[in-house]
Amino acid sequence: MENYTVARQKAISLRKQGWSYGEIRKEVAVSKSALSSWLKGLPLKPEHKERLYTKQIAILSRGPQSQKARRQREVDAIITAAKKEVCLPVSHEALRLMGTSLYWAEGSKGKMLEITNSDPRLILFMVRWITSMFSILPANLKMRLNIYPQQNEANIKKFWSDLTDIPISNFGKTFVKPRSKGFKKNNLYYGTARIEVPKSVNLHYRIFGWLQAALKNLDPEVTLTERRWQSLRNTVRPVNL
Repeated sequence: MENYTVARQKAISLRKQGWSYGEIRKEVAVSKSALSSWLKGLPLKPEHKERLYTKQIAILSRGPQSQKARRQREVDAIITAAKKEVCLPVSHEALRLMGTSLYWAEGSKGKMLEITNSDPRLILFMVRWITSMFSILPANLKMRLNIYPQQNEANIKKFWSDLTDIPISNFGKTFVKPRSKGFKKNNLYYGTARIEVPKSVNLHYRIFGWLQAALKNLDPEVTLTERRWQSLRNTVRPVNL
């Protein structure tokens, strides 16, 4: 009982000095409900009210930033742990499937081996993948760029050539997007690059052969589902005259 009384007296004393409930609980080991019952109705001086109000506003203003920082730490931890799940160096077979998957997602669906992207890492990976899989050196590849009017075409060509070792002389005509009334702040700093492999029709089909082999077990399920929903193929597109 004596300890309880001492704790209560200390809490009241600290409150009279303008301490917040949170600050008091760090000094006095007591539940929030008990503290509230002890201090209920205890008046605060104007300067103490102002201090507590200012502190609360500061805490609230830090809320979004602290949550963002905490989430970023969580994301960093997830990425760090995930990196440890990958066995390096990547095997040749895993490399084959990585490139095949990227080509499936980002590559041309026409008859030539072409892949377009704005991410320098993806473009460099695919250049080296093409060399590894098909023994085609960067000097034998072609590239085309898609940029904004305000960008420096010559410097962007130098960037991509420096990254991939594709000679600038192998770059085709650059497509410059028409100017628009709006202004985008999130420009693609290096534009968009398209790798082109000359005379690559057979290589294109070869990649899709790898893909079909990897997805072979899914084919029966996809085929049955498509048959059940055959009616969806009967939709006729409108023609703009």
